[in-house]
Amino acid sequence: MLDQEPGPDASGRRLSTRQAADLLGVKPETVYAYVSRGRLSSRRVPGTRGSTFDADEIEALARSNRRESHTGGGVGGAEDRGAAPAVRTGVTLIEDDRFYFRGVDAVELAARHSYEEVAEWLWTGRMRAGVAFDAPRASVEAARRAVGALPEHTGPADRLRVATIACAVTDPLRFDLSEDAVLGTARTLIPTLVAALPPKVPTHRDGASLAQRLWGRLSWRPAAESPVHVLDAALALLVDHDLAASTLAVRVAASARAHPYAAVSAGLGVVEGHLHGAAGGLVHRLLLDVLDRGSAGPVIAEELRAGRRVPGLGHRLYRGEDPRARALFALLADVPAAAPALAAARDVERTAARHAPLHANVDLALAVLTASCGMEPSASETVFAIARTAGWIAHAQEEYGERPLRMRPSGHYVGPRPPRPLP
Repeated sequence: MLDQEPGPDASGRRLSTRQAADLLGVKPETVYAYVSRGRLSSRRVPGTRGSTFDADEIEALARSNRRESHTGGGVGGAEDRGAAPAVRTGVTLIEDDRFYFRGVDAVELAARHSYEEVAEWLWTGRMRAGVAFDAPRASVEAARRAVGALPEHTGPADRLRVATIACAVTDPLRFDLSEDAVLGTARTLIPTLVAALPPKVPTHRDGASLAQRLWGRLSWRPAAESPVHVLDAALALLVDHDLAASTLAVRVAASARAHPYAAVSAGLGVVEGHLHGAAGGLVHRLLLDVLDRGSAGPVIAEELRAGRRVPGLGHRLYRGEDPRARALFALLADVPAAAPALAAARDVERTAARHAPLHANVDLALAVLTASCGMEPSASETVFAIARTAGWIAHAQEEYGERPLRMRPSGHYVGPRPPRPLP
């Protein structure tokens, strides 16, 4: 029993957990999830384990949930009419060309905190200064064996997906979907994925940050402070971005109560698309071509002549420059080795602006980092996938608190009408 039934306070406007859950049409556990995500406030009842909730808050949340359901937030409604579903989330807000993690400006957060600290903020709404993620030896060994058996040409998403599956089979408690268990999985899975990638330079060092460990898997050059700082900021900025395609896949998996490893694997399957996580590799090659030719003009001309969209430019969620790109460009300006690639990126942006008023997105900024720091074109895909794993876990955790299988739209059948004769 989660709590005892407290009576109403003197105003008559306090509800017990059970009463609040009944009014919202959710489980009592979900009521507490709303509290942890800041959507509700609660007050403990002295002498009991129970909490009470403001009735007006509960009624307002119930009305909001009903409105979202009518606009496609659940099964039926607008979903059945072909509209895109709306999914309640307290993780990321994108508004007026800025984005926020749990209400805090994400760019400012990434400027002041490490990737691990930002991930903890995303998961718990609490800042744990100096937090570090450690990988269990058993899961690292299993993941390295699995990744080591893959062909040399295997791409980053495949390596990470295989490593994720290897981690899952070493965890007999993976089906525990309680909050503590899910967060425990997150804190060990992410460093295991990094450790499973083949190293290019020695990286093991006591107290090394995740960005320092990842650097040795991406670049042939020794880690230097300023570029590693840019990598750490990139991880923090890329940790989540509302309901991107991979995040939606994760939430669908979590809605079916797939364990966190399976949910992350669903996200990794989508990341491989060239319109999502693999886009940075296209920009990397574009920048190398611009650097080789000395000007963006002929390179952009060939892209347009072939009918291709110029990669690294434009984002449908921002009218101006992607704030993630702006933040990374500012940091890259302090990395001397990045100066030529940074100039090439600005040349691409200026040249393409004659054709269409598009601004730089985060893929262009990531490509400056990868192209100037001895990394392969696929490195940005690795950075994206590692970073976004934390966001996927946050969304999976959120989805576990919702009604199971709610993300089940109805198909709009357009085939031949039955009955038809047997073929």
